Amino acid sequence: MTQRVRLDAIDRRILHDLQEDGRVTNVELARRAGISPPPCLRRVRALEEAGVIRGYHADVDPAALGFNVVVFAQVGLGSQAESDLSAFEDLVHSWPEVRECSMLAGETDFLLKVMARDWDDYQQFLTSKLTAAPNVIHVKSALAIRTTKNAPGAPGTLPEHTGT
Repeated sequence: MTQRVRLDAIDRRILHDLQEDGRVTNVELARRAGISPPPCLRRVRALEEAGVIRGYHADVDPAALGFNVVVFAQVGLGSQAESDLSAFEDLVHSWPEVRECSMLAGETDFLLKVMARDWDDYQQFLTSKLTAAPNVIHVKSALAIRTTKNAPGAPGTLPEHTGT
């Protein structure tokens, strides 16, 4: 688990700019933050070491790779013992179709974001992997029609006083 880190306005600016463009150069990042490049690089490395920055990724368009279906699967388990929850999470990590997995409070134990080439592809995943998994007692599937927002990172990384 990531430790809570105190962030000043410069750290927040750096995080905001990296969330918007993970390939921004250190020189440009420093310019935007109003500091010189060496302390900027030290701050980025400190944020990485503290676990605030977990990694850098390309924002890939799934449809461009033939993944045209996104389904949110609400999964209910028969047992919520920690060992059973962990076993399900471990299994989910082995399924490349599952792009996100969140444990929920309430009726549903897990919400999975699943990508598939088409509806038949999703049904194959559903029947051969998800509903066949140990401890899974029910699955409700909701087909995403479109995604209008998919923001990376976390909100509130910009200092409030900047107005941007």
